[in-house]
Amino acid sequence: MTSPNDVSMAEDLAGGANQEPPANPAVAPVAGADPVTAPSSRQTQKEATRNRVIDAARELFDTQGYQGTTIREIARHAGVSVGSVFTTFASKGEILSQVMEDRLDGLYAELDRVVPNLRGSTSDRLRSIFAIHFSFEARRTRLFLAHIAAAYDWTLPPSARPMGRNPRLIGIIRECIAKGIADGDVCPAVEPQEAVDLLMAAYVWIYRMAALDGADAQEMTAAMDRQIGLITDGLGPR
Repeated sequence: MTSPNDVSMAEDLAGGANQEPPANPAVAPVAGADPVTAPSSRQTQKEATRNRVIDAARELFDTQGYQGTTIREIARHAGVSVGSVFTTFASKGEILSQVMEDRLDGLYAELDRVVPNLRGSTSDRLRSIFAIHFSFEARRTRLFLAHIAAAYDWTLPPSARPMGRNPRLIGIIRECIAKGIADGDVCPAVEPQEAVDLLMAAYVWIYRMAALDGADAQEMTAAMDRQIGLITDGLGPR
C-alpha cells in the first residue's frame, strides 16, 4: 500500500507542479534592437493568439469536456477568429494536447528529480509514481477526463498527443519495470511494454470512479494500489 510519506510527497509534488502556466503577454519590440533578433509584430501577435487559445481551451475542456467543446467556442472565448485558431493548431485534439503538455511539464520535471530516489520494491515504486499522478490530476480531474476521452477520437491527426501517447509517463513506468528486472524483483520473462500497457489501462480505468462517483485522489490511489498488487503478484499461487 502507498505509505503516508508517499502520499504526502505526492501532494507536495502536485502542489508545486500544478501551477497553471500563465499566458505569456505579448512583448513589444525594443527600440533600437537588432531587427534580425527582435520579434516581428506578426510573430508577437501569433504568440499572443496561441496563448489566448490555450487559456480559453483549458477552461472549456475543464467545464464542458472534450466532445462538448468546439473550435468555434474556443475562438469566441479567446476573442479570435476561427481561422486564427486553425492557423495556429491543426485540430481540437492538438489544442488539448498542448494544454496538457503545458500543464505536465512541471510535474515531469519534479518526477525526473524524485523517481530515481524512490526506494522499496517495484510495486512500492509504482504505487508512489501513480499516487503522485493522481494527486496532481485530481486538481483538474475533468480536464484530465477530457484528455482521456480524446484518446478514443479516431479522427485525431498524428500531431495530436492524446492520453496513451505520453512518452514521459510511459518512459518512467518502463524504467521502473526495467529496474525491477535488473534487481531480480520482476520476472525476466516479462515484456516491459506489456507491463506498461497493463498498468496504464488500470490507471485510466480507475478514473471512471471520478467521472461516475466523484472519487478523490486518495480513493483512486487506494484502488490503484490494489490493482498494482494484482498485476505484480498475479491472481494465483505459483
